[in-house]
Amino acid sequence: MTLKNLLEIGQLVEHETNADQVAKMLSSAERSFHDAHQTSISLETRFDAAYRTIMQLAMLGLWMNGYRPPKNRPGHHVTMIQSLPKTIGLDNANMLILDTFRIKRNAADYTGEEIDEASVEACITSADNLRKHIIAWLSEYRQDLM
Repeated sequence: MTLKNLLEIGQLVEHETNADQVAKMLSSAERSFHDAHQTSISLETRFDAAYRTIMQLAMLGLWMNGYRPPKNRPGHHVTMIQSLPKTIGLDNANMLILDTFRIKRNAADYTGEEIDEASVEACITSADNLRKHIIAWLSEYRQDLM
């Protein structure tokens, strides 16, 4: 499915971004990433911060391509993560890993499932890899937003 298809079925709406908006979101993602490394907080909170980093970066991917998820529609996390191959050329294997963190986060939030340290570290590593990927993509394809 293309981004235009997602727009046509209402999973995305058009969005015009600018360098200031991108800088603010990158800064927020950096703060979330920093928070994920704080060992004085619970594993669940660290995981949530790493996952938030991923979602903020996935949102950037959409913004930089002229889209965002609608504010009043469920399923936006799925759309944001699963659109990463289309927005920033992330390979499917890494997108699927990010999607497992979405599933784990939902389980923690809605069923109380505990988060283990290995999951936290894996989520932090994936967030870091996505950070590097999106910054490289931005430098190559959207220097106007830097």
